[in-house]
Amino acid sequence: MDRTAIFVLIASLAAGCSSTPRVVVGSKNFTEQVLLGEIVARHIERRLGFEVDRRLNLGGTMLAHEAVKGGSIDLYPEYTGTALTAVLKQPAVKDAKAALDRVRKGYRPWGLEWLPPLGFNNSFAMVVRVDSAREEGVRTLSEAARRPRPWRLGVGYEFTERPDGLKGLVQTYGLRLTGPPVTMDLGLLYPALQTKTIEMAAANATDGMLARPEFVVLEDDKRYFPPYECAIVVRHDSLERYPRLRAVLAELSGRISDSAMRRMNGSVDVGHRPEREVARDFLNEWK
Repeated sequence: MDRTAIFVLIASLAAGCSSTPRVVVGSKNFTEQVLLGEIVARHIERRLGFEVDRRLNLGGTMLAHEAVKGGSIDLYPEYTGTALTAVLKQPAVKDAKAALDRVRKGYRPWGLEWLPPLGFNNSFAMVVRVDSAREEGVRTLSEAARRPRPWRLGVGYEFTERPDGLKGLVQTYGLRLTGPPVTMDLGLLYPALQTKTIEMAAANATDGMLARPEFVVLEDDKRYFPPYECAIVVRHDSLERYPRLRAVLAELSGRISDSAMRRMNGSVDVGHRPEREVARDFLNEWK
């Protein structure tokens, strides 16, 4: 055996002897996802006692999906509505259980499992200023549609094109608008509401800014928006490689309410606290 072959053999044996269990947790690139990734990573470290690699802030939906499908990460948090429409290219459904069943079936050929949801639903939310809601006497989208004057609506760039977005909302409620909605980055919607540049915003139910008292979500009384329950998507071979991982991850199921997620997002986006601190405090509260 030559020296090169010996070196390769020794290196491979050393690597095998020094190898330790390691789970790789990913997330998409916004506050809520980074928080969830950190919560999951810390929970695994505490319960299983081994190191977790964090690959947070990966990017958008398809980047995170390709990462878990390809094996560069073991798991990440995803939303049923996003998985159905953006990944599987299927129509949105209104029933939460049906949505979860469909994504579980659709992801199975990729060797990916959806664990029981974490407990919150980050669906779209139509937001107005509290003072506007009081003046107009509106609590629901049906009431908003009966307002004599049309609404100045602000939306993110995707909302006008999504199958569960603007067109269906207008048709479902008969909502009258001043013209095409004002499109902007999602982070600009709340400042636009504050300055009254817009009167209503198509935001998300767990936005941190909703922890502030000046905003209110109008009730989707006709249940137009489909469920966006959040759950952990994990590789089946990772669950087999770490037999205790499934039970540990399942401990997070049902643990995060809409209001809890909103508060945590607000602590980061409004209170400017680091995600790692907020995640640590959340886990400490129920441990």
